[in-house]
Amino acid sequence: MSQNVFHDALAALGRALDSAGRPWMIIGGLAVIAHGVPRTTIDVDATVSAGLVDVDALLAALSAEGITGRIPDAAGFAREHQVLLVEHRQSGVPLDVTLAWLPFELEAIGHAVRVPFAGMSLPVPRAEDLVIYKLVAARARDVDDAERLLLLHAGHVDIGRVRRVLEEFCQVLEDQSRLEQLDRLIARTKGGAD
Repeated sequence: MSQNVFHDALAALGRALDSAGRPWMIIGGLAVIAHGVPRTTIDVDATVSAGLVDVDALLAALSAEGITGRIPDAAGFAREHQVLLVEHRQSGVPLDVTLAWLPFELEAIGHAVRVPFAGMSLPVPRAEDLVIYKLVAARARDVDDAERLLLLHAGHVDIGRVRRVLEEFCQVLEDQSRLEQLDRLIARTKGGAD
């Protein structure tokens, strides 16, 4: 897939989410790249504030930019699982748009920073919020992303806040492994300040 085709899909997604009129930001691998971490990705992940979002209206805004469901009944799936699984028709680039409800997600969207990327200005999470997203997901690639973000942005990441938010997730999940992973990353990167 060429970079131009990927950028076309990203631009279409940005226009659609802007027209939907709800706060949003890019998350996932693309946000990691926008924060200076060299890596690859083949899809685009975004999140949109879900308060008062009409899933059908959101799908209509996406459709107006050539973005359609990539599964049958994408709207029903989104209502049940809080994620719209769509794709940019022209390029075939998969796009996942999560519906943000959790206080952490809404706070992260509210503090998103705009960064220049491929001739656009994209809203992405602050580095510390992206570290939290990555450690909550906790897949091997996500942990690697979190480590690289800590290495690059150690002086700008509030480790105390990262720890507090992860503690809340760990309590709900009844699993302390994410906090243990954070401690291992801090030891390896010697990053952040309490």
